[in-house]
Amino acid sequence: MKAILLKDFGSADNFIQKDDFPVPAPGNTDILINIKAAAFNPVDYQMRQGKTESKRMHSPILGREFSGIVVKAGKLVKKFKEGDAVFAASGSMGSNGTYAQYISIPENIAAKKPESITFEEAAAIPTAFVTALQCYNRLSLKETDSVFVSGAAGGVGLAFVKLLLAKRHKQIIVTAGNTESKQQLIQAGLSEQQIIDYKQEDLASKIISANKGNYFHHCIDMVGGKMAELSAEVLITNGTYADVTALTTEAARGKLFDKGAVIINISNYAYSSNGNKGYYGESLNEITRLLENNFITPPPVQIVGELSAETVKKAHLMLEDNLTKGRKLVMQII
Repeated sequence: MKAILLKDFGSADNFIQKDDFPVPAPGNTDILINIKAAAFNPVDYQMRQGKTESKRMHSPILGREFSGIVVKAGKLVKKFKEGDAVFAASGSMGSNGTYAQYISIPENIAAKKPESITFEEAAAIPTAFVTALQCYNRLSLKETDSVFVSGAAGGVGLAFVKLLLAKRHKQIIVTAGNTESKQQLIQAGLSEQQIIDYKQEDLASKIISANKGNYFHHCIDMVGGKMAELSAEVLITNGTYADVTALTTEAARGKLFDKGAVIINISNYAYSSNGNKGYYGESLNEITRLLENNFITPPPVQIVGELSAETVKKAHLMLEDNLTKGRKLVMQII
């Protein structure tokens, strides 16, 4: 099969195309899928650079979410059959990454693709929405709680905002940077008054002012670094801080400790680490129900190109340079 391999950690120039990579063989409870579309995530370039997530690599092929068609099912598979259209966040649970024509995955991490959406839209959903759903479920939000979300126009941020709105939460304030990102959030259902430009001076006071002068019950940090410190600053005493990045600073941790904050670490691979792979398929089934009932919509998608080393390189550089403008980058696999 055709696949894009990472030959060494470092530059995006380290991707090479191989046309004769072995097609994986599915096990008894696995499904072999002909990938139709694969999406890109910041974790992809972090792995390419050799950062913390790279320790989970078991294949030179990167990529962690996709949609496609089942071409073979293991003899013990019960949920799917040949010809089914599916989507999944494969993470490190697949035979290889998703920058390839085929992948074998455990059946219980996949879900059937909703008929109302395209393969490209389906590929853009799993990682962001499963992460957002975990975040929402673990926060135990009350309808009257105030919520601050940094980096809300990113993949997980936008998915989380859509979930909040679907669940009828109204006291939401978010940050975004460029016009396109703000527009995506408005289209999702927020008002202009709920979106704060993070490039402003005296940002914390402006965010608190937007919340009618009150600190927030919950701060969800999708960025890390200085935004982790900002989240800690605008959080109420004994409030909840959800860390989606593992990029908090020492200063942020100090502020959170001083406020007696509850800290929730959002980690998708935690479930696969303890063997609970069914969590991923179950989460996708819940997301599918929300999609089919029009409570949420797929993220906006930008098709970067077809399967090639150049497409992968382009997508990685766009992610690194924050040029996605609120869209999920997707590669078509013909």
